[in-house]
Amino acid sequence: MSENGVFDASTQDWDREVLGSDLPVAVDFWHENCSWCIRLDPVYKEVSQEYQGKMKFAKLHVFNESEIANRYGIMGTPTIKFFCRGQEVYEIVGFRPSQALKQEIDRVLSTYRECLESITPVKE
Repeated sequence: MSENGVFDASTQDWDREVLGSDLPVAVDFWHENCSWCIRLDPVYKEVSQEYQGKMKFAKLHVFNESEIANRYGIMGTPTIKFFCRGQEVYEIVGFRPSQALKQEIDRVLSTYRECLESITPVKE
């Protein structure tokens, strides 16, 4: 985890850090030539600080990690996908100012308990 609360997701740690997380995870799919991604970056980092301990925040570079971006059907950036226990549960496409992003996160967090209860662990 970086000091601002956002970590760089990669193919090597995707399963462990995103899909295997006990907390819900927000993943910002971005790239450096996307002006809206650049505008979202400070908002995303600020919001990650406010929700520390309630949700994990990651960034995934769509060109460097194209396998994951393709797997989740990323067609435009920025796209933020929310994951609960390995399942994609919500998506935001496009820039959101701080208050709007917080409202979206609150919506995800309010349904997180439902997500946990609806996912049955695999029995061996």
